[in-house]
This record gives sequence, structure tokens and C-alpha cells, in this order.
Amino acid sequence: MSARPKKSFGQHFLHERRYIERIVSAISPRPDDFIVEIGPGEGALTFPLLAAAGKLTAIELDTDLIPSLQANAAAIGELSIVHADVLKVDFTAMAHRHGVSQLRIAGNLPYYISSPILFHCVDHAAAITDMHFMLQKEVVDRMAAEPGSKVYGRLSVMLQLACRVVPLFDVPPGAFRPPPKVDSSVVRLVPLAAHERHDASPERVHAVVKAAFAQRRKTLGNALRQLMDADAIRRADVDPKARAETLAPEDFVRLAKVNVDQHL
Repeated sequence: MSARPKKSFGQHFLHERRYIERIVSAISPRPDDFIVEIGPGEGALTFPLLAAAGKLTAIELDTDLIPSLQANAAAIGELSIVHADVLKVDFTAMAHRHGVSQLRIAGNLPYYISSPILFHCVDHAAAITDMHFMLQKEVVDRMAAEPGSKVYGRLSVMLQLACRVVPLFDVPPGAFRPPPKVDSSVVRLVPLAAHERHDASPERVHAVVKAAFAQRRKTLGNALRQLMDADAIRRADVDPKARAETLAPEDFVRLAKVNVDQHL
């Protein structure tokens, strides 16, 4: 018997086999991978991933779904279910607790809370090999947007400073039960290696990016005036008359590093 999707949890259960197979193929699970699935739902991805890897940890908030997941997984592999809000799960501690260096994360994310989940995962990027997520297509477009695009913004910059963002393919509403009112996309996120990451204060970068995009029509000189003056912006090799959407991610890092002592 199928579970009734709960609107309060933003549940849309993937059911169309060809898209399930494409997602599993994109993840390419290997035996002994430590895979963590966010929001397994009815197990459409859970069971094929479990069959390929032999074990899997699933994070599920809806207690009504857990008994069926456990029962159906029993003959497939070792399924561990963490009943928790994913935003409260410490992925770094999870990796250490299980004696693995890195996790692989996957999931059909609830669209209403997808950005907070993405930022939470990025906070633990050093403990993650890769991430494969199903998201609203509009969100994936923003994640992968380049400077100058109308959808380039805070999400684009913060994710691209931490990961390589690779959109994979779109999934139509009819592949879900119930069908969402938007198209979906699958995206791959690969955290940058240690030598590729910036060395600026994460808090400072966040503050600069947030202020720069708070009012997109403002020039940087106006948008960042609470953090730095026009001369400081110029010392970062950035034009104070430019607008945030024209800057590359690395430009924000330079802005975050200039005059740090004076403007914290």
C-alpha cells in the first residue's frame, strides 16, 4: 500500500522507473560506499542504492514511512534510518562515527526547504565526496548560473565557491506522486579539494555576498557601505559602480579579504 504524501513535509514521491534508473546511474553507487539519503520517502531511490552499495543511511522525518522502509529493505541490505530533521544532522560527526573519511549524499529534497539543506551540506563539504539532488529546476538554474545571468545570485556564488555544480537532466511533474506544479532537475555537487577552496573567513564572505545581493539594483558602493568604503572595494580590484550580478565568485572572496581588521 502506497503512503499518502504529506503536504506539510513537501512530499512528492518519485515513481517513474526510467528516471529512477537515470538518477541511480548518475550516482553510480559502488559496494561499500557510505551513502546517506535525505528524505527516502517510499524508497524509490533507497532500494536500488542499497542493492548496489550493500548499506545505506537514510534521514527521514516522517515516522509513518519508517516501518515500510525497514521491512522492504530487510532482504536487500543494511539500512540504517535516522529519524531527524536533516538540518540538525552533523554529517562530519556521522562520517567520524562510522570510521569513514567521506560520505556520498543523495536525495529528492523538499522544495520548500532546499536552500537551507544545500547550505547545511556545504558547511560539511570537507566530509562529503559528492551530492546528487533532485530539486526544483528553477533552483538548479540558479545554482549553476554564471555572472550576468538574471538568476545569478547569492545561491550561485556561495555554492560555486564550495562545489563544482553540474546540472544533469530534467524530470517532468508526471514522474512524481502527486505531480508538483514545477519541473524538477537532478544536479551533481562535487566539493572543491582543499587546495581549490578560498582562504577567506566564511563568515566574512557570507556577509559580503548577502549584502551585495540584498538589493540587486544597487551598486556595490551603496550595497556594501556598511562593510567597506569605495576605496576598499577598489583595492579588491572591483569597481564600486558595478552591481553584484556582474561579479565572479572569486571577486567576492577578494572583497571579503580586503580591510578585514577594520570592517569586521
